[in-house]
Amino acid sequence: MRILSWNVNGIRSAERKNFVPWMEGEGADIVCLQETKARPQQLSPALLSINGNDGNPYHVYWASAKKPGYSGVAIYTKIEPLEVRTLGIREFDDEGRALQAEFKDFTLICAYFPNSQDEGKRLGYKLEFCDAIMQLCRQYRGGGRRFVLSGDYNIAHTPIDLARPKENTKSAGFLPEERAWMDSFTGEGFVDTFRHFRPGEEGHYTWWSPRALSRERNVGWRIDYHCVPPEFLPAVVSSSIRPEVPGSDHCPVEIILNL
Repeated sequence: MRILSWNVNGIRSAERKNFVPWMEGEGADIVCLQETKARPQQLSPALLSINGNDGNPYHVYWASAKKPGYSGVAIYTKIEPLEVRTLGIREFDDEGRALQAEFKDFTLICAYFPNSQDEGKRLGYKLEFCDAIMQLCRQYRGGGRRFVLSGDYNIAHTPIDLARPKENTKSAGFLPEERAWMDSFTGEGFVDTFRHFRPGEEGHYTWWSPRALSRERNVGWRIDYHCVPPEFLPAVVSSSIRPEVPGSDHCPVEIILNL
């Protein structure tokens, strides 16, 4: 099973940059999107009725923010879920921060972690969301339920996860409090699957500033992840970054599961 996760920085903008042909050609089993910035009724029929390269249609589910043109997540899946739900926490559901899709063999959590913003203006909100996700993951793990937490975490965990760590110690996404949460998350055993396969390697990023040719020069941040509980790690065949895919300031990240 191939799962892709991508912050598209606006699904309608991505559509103008060949999102639909990319989806049709890619043919992933599941695609998680973040920062969709739209409600379903604002979307074209093409975005709501995509078929994969095998001709099978995608079921699509949305969690949109109350604020127009803001945040939001979506899941496209060829396999119809048993159930799809939000977090059930109003302050996060109001911003369309997460969807949970229950499948026979595992649960998929598609999450768009908040940006803590300049001078940590939303750091408190960000950490509350992080704690809610932690509790959810503990709950699943405690119940023996396998899961994948896919999405834009808006956190570069360690200095090798961004090109210029020294210059960004006070920047949103690399604040000590955010990194400490990732420390605690991985410290409990939850696995950053990309780092499992590529430990210690520098130069792998998933987001680049649109300024100063940052992407062309690969001056970026790795802030998009697929994480799993350790009990599910044997099913993970690979975890990779897809920087060759254009259309957003982020690129997709991919995980392959043997189910």
